[in-house]
Amino acid sequence: MSGRVGLATVTDAVLDVAAVEAAVLSDRDGALVTFRGVIRDHDGGRDVTRLDYSAHPDAQRFLAEVCARVAEGTGLAVAAAHRIGGLTVGDVALVAAVAAPHRAEAFQACGDLVDAIKAEVPIWKRQHFPSGTSEWVGL
Repeated sequence: MSGRVGLATVTDAVLDVAAVEAAVLSDRDGALVTFRGVIRDHDGGRDVTRLDYSAHPDAQRFLAEVCARVAEGTGLAVAAAHRIGGLTVGDVALVAAVAAPHRAEAFQACGDLVDAIKAEVPIWKRQHFPSGTSEWVGL
């Protein structure tokens, strides 16, 4: 089984969802599943005003390795982009996309890809609250 990584990037630029999708979609695919991780205005019962994402210097390498493993394991085309820096409510922090001949395998692979990114790629977030305080999440 041989998949393909269309894109794996960590950037401080606004994420281009269409570019991530285009990196995986081909004429053989009947399904395109895209996940967008969007900054929400709350967490754990507290209001959140913004997030700051920081990344290890090798985060992009880790992201590429995760994408390659999912692509190889599924035989599908996968892509992911993670944004770092300051983000506000409504901004997109993560885009992951998988293209496949059929929807079930695309949904499964995209879920697996997002779970692996969150668990293995060294990117951390700091939440900011209306009170002016902040806290790191998941450290």
